Amino acid sequence: LVLSWSPTHCASQPNNPVDSQCNPRSGRAYSFIMHGLWPQHDVGWPESCPTRQRPFVPESTISRMMDVMPSRRLVRHEWEKHGVCTGMGAAEYYGKARTAFGNVRIPAGFQSPKNARTVAPAKIRDEFVAANPGLPREAVTVNCAGRFLSEVRVCVGKDLKGRACSAEVQRQACR
Repeated sequence: LVLSWSPTHCASQPNNPVDSQCNPRSGRAYSFIMHGLWPQHDVGWPESCPTRQRPFVPESTISRMMDVMPSRRLVRHEWEKHGVCTGMGAAEYYGKARTAFGNVRIPAGFQSPKNARTVAPAKIRDEFVAANPGLPREAVTVNCAGRFLSEVRVCVGKDLKGRACSAEVQRQACR
């Protein structure tokens, strides 16, 4: 489960009027959003898998995801790149993705940030583990864009319960 940090994303999209994550019509400022739920093997991962039909996400499914994935383009992209590789239909895939996202409590300090913070990646991981009792420390990685937080990855099994991330995912984390 990949959670993107909106302030870093939006800093890379200055004055982009069509990015609903950074310029929400609702006035809501986003913190973490669901980037996606990515199938992964212990080594490598499937992506952009061939299908018999053109990958398609019904508008009703897209609309249901907008509160946690505030970009229609992102919803479609994640389905085409990762969702089709699960063997599920779009509604089932996004149902599981929503459940996985709902199972993770965002630490209080990251819910509605008013000011920038300087925090070590290990502290961010510790805050996620503390906010989610039972989540193994090895199930959380923090990724950066340069010296800025870009995303938190929470590794889950098919049962959507936290499990240790693969060595490959752990190597991608920032220090």
